[in-house]
Amino acid sequence: MMRFDQELNTRGLKCPLPILRCKKALAEIKAGQILKAYATDPGAVKDFQAFCKQTGHIMLSLEESLEAETTVFVFHIQKKAA
Repeated sequence: MMRFDQELNTRGLKCPLPILRCKKALAEIKAGQILKAYATDPGAVKDFQAFCKQTGHIMLSLEESLEAETTVFVFHIQKKAA
């Protein structure tokens, strides 16, 4: 199990809210810390990947799990160095 410094739940939210909440959460943590984010919007996968590529944050992992017959995407994102 990967360690993390902050958790973000965007289950049930549609684009662009998961990315906007992720951006805000990353602004609240220190460089090098890890954000664990949950999303149910399938579009969030490409959005989070593009966001990390554009901003320099590092996507450490992307996992899928099932919760009550709903696919949940779990991201571990490390905030870029200052």
